[in-house]
Amino acid sequence: MVQYTYRFEKLLTIREQEKQQTEMAYKEAVRSFEKVATQLYELLKKKENLIEYQNERLKNGLTIDEIHHFAKFIDSLEHTIDEVQQKVKQARVKMQWYEHKLVEKNLEVRKYEKMREKDYSAFQEEQNRLEAQHLDEISSLMYNKKIFR
Repeated sequence: MVQYTYRFEKLLTIREQEKQQTEMAYKEAVRSFEKVATQLYELLKKKENLIEYQNERLKNGLTIDEIHHFAKFIDSLEHTIDEVQQKVKQARVKMQWYEHKLVEKNLEVRKYEKMREKDYSAFQEEQNRLEAQHLDEISSLMYNKKIFR
């Protein structure tokens, strides 16, 4: 019996490797996004806590210097938050791009796998046909051998 070989096996292997690389890049992009998003969350929480603290202090009375100090600190914090928000947007776009690429690679690999399944089915059918033909030939030879004796 003939050994089955898929004619696009090397191509399928390459596509699977590309898929794995894209998957690793996607996971890294997700980690990066989560890291930056967590940083943004912490900054927003810090700002919220600072405003609450400032409001509490305002009830008890603050000096003008302290009010200026809080205002400058909040402005600085808001500037940092804006920068981190831009980083979050960039990280999200990068993550979504890799997600899209990963879906493409998955589809591509799946196409080759489906082609391999169909090719293997056709190979098996051909092997079964050849085997049946071979058995028919053997039975014909056996029958002819019995008749001529």
